[in-house]
Amino acid sequence: MPATSRRPLSALVALGLAGLLALMVALSVGSVSMSLQELWAVLLGRGNALHDTLVFSLRAPRALSAFATGGLLALAGALMQVLLRNPLADPYVLGISGGAAVGALLAMLLGLGAVLVSGSAFAGALLSTVLVFGLAQGRGSWTPTRLLLTGVVIAAGWGAVITFMLTLSPTEKLPGMLYWLMGDLSYADSPQVAWLVLVPAVLLTLPLGRSLNVLARGPLQAAALGVAVKPLEWGVYGLASLLTAVAVTTAGSVGFVGLIVPHMLRLVLGNDQRIILPASVLAGGALLTFADTLARTLMAPEQLPVGVITALLGVPTFLFLLYRSR
Repeated sequence: MPATSRRPLSALVALGLAGLLALMVALSVGSVSMSLQELWAVLLGRGNALHDTLVFSLRAPRALSAFATGGLLALAGALMQVLLRNPLADPYVLGISGGAAVGALLAMLLGLGAVLVSGSAFAGALLSTVLVFGLAQGRGSWTPTRLLLTGVVIAAGWGAVITFMLTLSPTEKLPGMLYWLMGDLSYADSPQVAWLVLVPAVLLTLPLGRSLNVLARGPLQAAALGVAVKPLEWGVYGLASLLTAVAVTTAGSVGFVGLIVPHMLRLVLGNDQRIILPASVLAGGALLTFADTLARTLMAPEQLPVGVITALLGVPTFLFLLYRSR
């Protein structure tokens, strides 16, 4: 096998091992640490009652939610960067997270349960998606520039609404609302929905890798080469919006993952979407799982918002990669 063919495969294997390592560390580290042998015994059904409760009731749901959320955000970021033909595009730049935050904060103010908070966040994300796409469409077809500018304006509007809601919120509810806005996996105990969206999304995007490679060169070239540009663009936008909405409803507004991970991988692996899309899922999942483990252990028993950790890890890494790629 040629070296050029082995390199992407080796990268995917390495990222898969990093994701597995991140999950193992998340299951082992905490207020009660477990050795690898003790963790293996729990996974085989031979652990003691305390370790079983820690792994299956507390740590595993949170770790799986973190991995799925990171994968959702990174995949959405990779798709948005192809759609907008901008390597610095981010799934949050179109205001989707802002709409989700408004919906979730409104549910929190009304004292609704966790399930209704997630549902309200998802409804807000879908409303923001419809607004951005509808306004960007106008009387003609939307362009990447028009879509980006519309998203920035909508995001600014949602930001103003969030500030207004926080100003009027009762003092006792402010900490929880602020934690959610910064990204929080403390209550992410149901990873099933995120995984049920992530796995089909990966399977759906893999066959589209070649068409996305052509689309990244521009719509005219893609159309000349036989790609159905408009249906592909609509599908990519809708899928990226869905991925972002599910990620936000699972873990709140976690920034930087959708921006840093795909761009970092492009600097290392090139711009072949057949490699970048699955690599983004694995790298995003591993990154957010490691970040959440740090968030809950760095200042234990206090827990930090995971969005703070992703920013602290992502910003210097991103700047370093940009410096090396000059």
